[in-house]
Amino acid sequence: MPYRPKTPCRHPGCAKLIDSGKYCSEHLPLHPEVTKSASKRGYNSKWQSKRKLFLKKHPLCEKCKAEGKYIEATVVDHIVPHRGDERLMWDENNWQAFCKPCHDKKTGTEDSTPTYRY
Repeated sequence: MPYRPKTPCRHPGCAKLIDSGKYCSEHLPLHPEVTKSASKRGYNSKWQSKRKLFLKKHPLCEKCKAEGKYIEATVVDHIVPHRGDERLMWDENNWQAFCKPCHDKKTGTEDSTPTYRY
């Protein structure tokens, strides 16, 4: 049976080929979103209750509403990704209500290319 081809590490500027996963062993510690569970990244019961209240106040997807469609929001998105910053995580001015497809599209395009600080 053929082996799966190796893929490049997704860390910017790294050309190492890896068997599986997204990042090589050198860059994996720089990406806590891959190594930590959701609750350890701050999405715990406190987040769930705040999220629920926010969605009650903002029941429609912001992106769909701007296009004239009225779709129920199911996800609270961080406008500026918090990446572990507590201030950004809990700032309600940094939150927006999205439907799942809009959130996935935004996360896949805008949030997948982070700015790294060393």
